[in-house]
Amino acid sequence: MTVIATLVLGADGSSTINGSSEGLSSPADRERFLERRRGFDVLIIGGNTARNERYLTTPAPVVVLSHSRPKLLDLNPLAHWWNCSPVEALDKARTQFGDAIGVEAGWAMVRELLEVGEIDECEISVSPIRGGENFVSLEFLLGHFDEVSESAVDGTTFYSCRRNNSHA
Repeated sequence: MTVIATLVLGADGSSTINGSSEGLSSPADRERFLERRRGFDVLIIGGNTARNERYLTTPAPVVVLSHSRPKLLDLNPLAHWWNCSPVEALDKARTQFGDAIGVEAGWAMVRELLEVGEIDECEISVSPIRGGENFVSLEFLLGHFDEVSESAVDGTTFYSCRRNNSHA
């Protein structure tokens, strides 16, 4: 089983601009993001992500964790709505969809799953863009992983992180 979280950050640690991560994403980030996404059995996102990001078409089922019914259910035939905790969602997703789980949620959900040891890998893109909101400490995030590799493409720095004690 592999749970992989994906985050894009600005150079100042911001995780959104005007409520969306889209403004932080570079062409190199977008290319890697879309390629990685095709390998998942299921994607898990939060309610804010469903409201603020584009999930109209996805290569795999997308589960929205929210207390209220998301509009995305009417727009994406692969969308599901679960009113449960992120940890409960991982267990349910493994049973219903498979072991390759992508978490494309905001920092709060990623942090919650990191703190209970449920994120096996993390793909982080840091673009040169500044001036957003919802700040994340890159050092804090990287500190949750045993192996971290770094590369750069066209001004975007990519971090691939892995926990040695993963479930896989």
